[in-house]
Formats: sequence, structure tokens, C-alpha cells
Amino acid sequence: MPVEVIAPQQIDLNANNLVKVSKIATASAVIPVVYGNLNQLTPKVRAFVEEHAALCQPDNIHICDGSEGESKILLQKLVESGTIVNLPKYENCWLARTNPADVARVESKTFICTDRKEETIPTPKDGVKGTLGNWISPSDFAKAVADRFPGCMKGRTLYVVPFSMGPVGSPLSKIGIEITDSAYVVASMRIMTRMGAPVLEELKKKEEFVRALHSVGTPASGIIQQASWPCDPERTIILHKPAENLIVSYGSGYGGNSLLGKKCFALRIGSTIAKREGWLAEHMLILGITDPKGVKKYITAAFPSACGKTNLAMLNPSLPGYKVECVGDDIAWMKFDANGILRAINPENGFFGVAPGTSTETNPIAMATVFKNTIFTNVASTSDGGVFWEGMESEIEEGIEITDWLGNKWDKSSGKPAAHPNSRFCTPADQCPIIDPAWEDQKGVPISAILFGGRRPEGVPLIYEANSWAHGVFVGAAMKSESTAAAEHKGKVIMHDPFAMRPFFGYNFGDYCKHWLSMEKRGQVPAIFHVNWFRKSPQGKFMWPGYGENTRVLEYVLRRINGEKCFVDSAIGRIPAENQLNLEGLKCNIDMEELFSLPKEFWTKEAEEIGQYFDSQIGADLPAEVALELEKLKARIAAM
Repeated sequence: MPVEVIAPQQIDLNANNLVKVSKIATASAVIPVVYGNLNQLTPKVRAFVEEHAALCQPDNIHICDGSEGESKILLQKLVESGTIVNLPKYENCWLARTNPADVARVESKTFICTDRKEETIPTPKDGVKGTLGNWISPSDFAKAVADRFPGCMKGRTLYVVPFSMGPVGSPLSKIGIEITDSAYVVASMRIMTRMGAPVLEELKKKEEFVRALHSVGTPASGIIQQASWPCDPERTIILHKPAENLIVSYGSGYGGNSLLGKKCFALRIGSTIAKREGWLAEHMLILGITDPKGVKKYITAAFPSACGKTNLAMLNPSLPGYKVECVGDDIAWMKFDANGILRAINPENGFFGVAPGTSTETNPIAMATVFKNTIFTNVASTSDGGVFWEGMESEIEEGIEITDWLGNKWDKSSGKPAAHPNSRFCTPADQCPIIDPAWEDQKGVPISAILFGGRRPEGVPLIYEANSWAHGVFVGAAMKSESTAAAEHKGKVIMHDPFAMRPFFGYNFGDYCKHWLSMEKRGQVPAIFHVNWFRKSPQGKFMWPGYGENTRVLEYVLRRINGEKCFVDSAIGRIPAENQLNLEGLKCNIDMEELFSLPKEFWTKEAEEIGQYFDSQIGADLPAEVALELEKLKARIAAM
């Protein structure tokens, strides 16, 4: 519906803040712009805003500039609405408690829209439910929007959030515009992305952006169950249309469902852009590791959520003389430079980490990062104005009372968790004490190795190396892990999670594998390894101490990428030769024989199950090269 802008005027937004104001006139209402000015927007951005203001019918419009003053206004608004409370124990930290029905990614309600279903997902075997994404037709996409968005922002502010994924102006970065009716989302996007006026300036140079529309929603009944956290869980839906670089999210205010720069843009839409342009958008941490001689290498690692990405990205090395620095803990965008070197940027500006299990013992770097300028969500609070989650028991002083994530008094005897298992901290990356000096380098950092991994309690050794690039692609495609609290799965079930991307593919997984295989022809591909910190003994105890001791595994990776012949061939790939994994100074006894054992019965069953998965889920879309690697694996196992 056409709109027109009425002349700017001045209003007093609060005691000390005068802003330019204009208005959007729709067929049914005049919508004032109470912060910012429509004339700041490029024609395409302005058209995007006007179209969706007419659709959603907010009471007013706020064009975000990312400034400190704006941040204070939004935080005050969130306090007044009861969405957040201040945590006086820390500097500029806040706690939000969501509606209990809105606590995780909703994979079952997340869809990719393409003209043909096979562009989105492989065709599964007859009678088999596909698990590699959900497709929605263009007509159903349009109906989902029409059923939810008209008038959904009545009584609220429409925020225009300009943001850059990656350093503003980097050739590896991309720009997005998110429209949202959640001040919590705006405050979080300011942390997680480069957000505000500099992005609008960059858009004037090249007016290309990913469009993202979000609303917490208004239930069809009109009844909001929790005024401080409006949502519409019954009708929540997250939609992506790669051909139009469009994201539409309705009904949830939480995490990746609403911070649309994160999984929706950086991975689902990002992977489709990467395929078109010849690069990789991956669910990977990036770290730099410097050895005692001062030689530095960069490594990426793909693990499913809650499998230790943040812990590895912020590793506190146990080996003397080694230094680890963090570039990013969740997402990597990787592209070959003119010299054929694969370079990576972290497209994010903050950490959105799982809180439970993070402690001074497990991740002292994260604990030194998060207690300033942070928004915590669904953690417990303490009577001295701080926060608590499982893992922080030793850090709570005697006599301190704990209130759980639901707002109830809590003690350990209840048997219930104090913090939700998927509770989070949202904190600026540049506060990390070991942030890498090159973390915002516009050229990206050169990648020497890629690690895949997951929670595998049995059968899978601590580390093995792929025999070739094609074998490495197979290893990524065959990844499995215990399910996590980041999504709506229940219990510890071993699930296939290829490339740690199962919930995040933006297009057909068979084509994704082909794209990975094609990278070998584009430049110098890194070595690929698989790691498993989580193997358990027959008695159910972890066999490897993990955390800082994972430096020993990284040291072995460095030796391999430097060309040392410190491995032996095995049925599944190259494993460390005897005494080639440095255990010097390790304070616990490790049964290395058991840790690296490859039970023939386990691996025979594993290979068979991988074959069944490929056949049932991917079928004819599986690249021949990946199928061949499976047959080679079966033959090597049979010869064990």
C-alpha cells in the first residue's frame, strides 16, 4: 500500500533528547517517526520500511543509530516494561526472563521457501521423514505472512535496525536491515552485530542488503499471556526466501528466532549467498594458536550447539608457551583470497553463549568477559544483585539466596535447574581478554585446519585426520552428536548433525556437499580433522579431561599441518602414532589404548548406519565422491 512522508518536525522524546521526526501516512493511519529521520534511509531501505509499516501498523517508528544515548533510552524502556532488570553487582548488566513457552530455537517451525522443494531439501526415501530442513511453497509463505503480520505491531514501536555482519566495509561482510517490534532484540543486535549509523552510510555506496522482518506477534485471541515478554508460540514461524535475501520471523522474541543476523542470516541465507558467490558460511568457531616459537596458525571448528565451541574458542592452554586467541565462537565466513588462501571472518560482534556449565573452572576467559555490558536471558538471579547458573556453585557466597529463571525461590534440593538449560549471555566480543588482534581484519585470517566434532560417548577416538579433502567432506557429512538444549529435542539422543549445520542449511544438503567438494579446485584447502572430547569409559566417566588440556590436541594438529609424520593410518583416518600426543605434565592417568581404540563391531555398525542415513535422507542427491568415501571406509573396517 503506498505511503507518503509528511514534513519533519521536532518533538521531545524524553527529558534531554530532541530528535527529528517525520511521519508515514498509510491508508488507515499516520505513523510518526519518533527517533531518526526517514531521509537517512536509502530509497530501497525506505521502501522496505514503508511497506512493512503499512502492513504491521505500529504506533510509531524508531530508526536506530546504534549510539550510546539510544542504548540508554532502550534499556530504560525495557526496565519500565518489566522485560529486563538491572544487575547492580555488575557494570551495565541486565537480566531478562522470557515467557516459558519461548526458550529455544524452533526447528520444526523454521522453513526455507524456494520454487521447487528439491532446491531446499533432498528427497528422502519413501515413508521416511526428512530431517535436513523444512520447505514451504511460495504460496504458503505468502499465506503465513498474511495470516500473521497485518496489524501485529499495533500499540508498539517499529524499530529499523541497520546492521553489518562482519566489519563495516569489509569485502567479506554483508549488510542487513531488520525491522522488529522488540526493544530487547534491538539491544541484543547492538551487541551481536555492528549496528547503526555507519551501516546506513555504507549502504549509500552499494545499496544491497538482506531484508529481515520480525515481530514478537499478537496472538489470534488478542490475549498476551506475559506483558513483559509478548509472544505468540502457537503461531510462531521463521521463514527464509533465499532468492530474495529475505527473512521473516513471527511469534518468538528469543535468540536465533529473533536476532535475525545470527542463524537466519549468517548461516541459512548466508550459505545460499556463499554458494552463489563461491565461499563458505559455516557454524564454526575461529581461533588463533601461537606455539612457543612464536609461529601462529588459525583453526576453525564446527561443533553442534553446547558441544564446547565457546570453551575451545576461549581456551586457556595447559601446555607452557602456547597462546590461544579468539576470533569468534560460533560462525565463520570463509573465502579464498587472490593468492588462493582461505581467509575467515567472524561475522558477529558478540558472543551469544550457553550459560550453564560455564564457570571459572571450565572457561575462565568467558567468565572474565561476560560480567560487563551484558544481557543475560533465563539464568537465575542472586540476592546480591548477580546471576547464577549450574556450574557457578563454588562462586556463590554463603547466605546468598537464588531465584530461578521462572522467578521462584530456588535451592538445590528442588531437583530442578536454577537456570534454563538453554539460558544465554549476550556480550560484546571485544571485551574478551584474549580477543585476537586480527579479529576485525577486513581481509580475514588465514585458515590452516578445520575441525569437526560432537558429543560421542563411545567408539570415536579423541582425534583423527581425514585422508583427503573428499574424505574430510565425508567426515563432516557423517557427523553425529548427542542432541542439545538449544533446540526443542528432549533427552540425550545421538543425532546426525552433518557439518554441525543440520538446523541451518539454506539449501539442499546434497548440493551443499557438492559445494564443499568444489572448494578444492578454488584454492589451497586446509587439513580436516575430527575431534571428540566426550568419549566415556565402560564405567561412564569421561576418558579425556578436556578444557585446557585440549591444547594437547591442538598441538598435534599444528604438528600435522607443519608436515610432521606423527600419525599412523587406521580404518577411519590418520590417528596419532604411539607416544605422539603430548601428555607431559598431565595430572590424570589416560588410558590411551582405550581412548584411541576402534572397536570393529562399533565401526561396522556406524558405517552401516551412516549408509542408511545417506540413503534415506539424501538419496540421489548424495554426491558420488561422498558415497565412494563411505564404501572405502566400509572396506577398511572389514579389513581390520
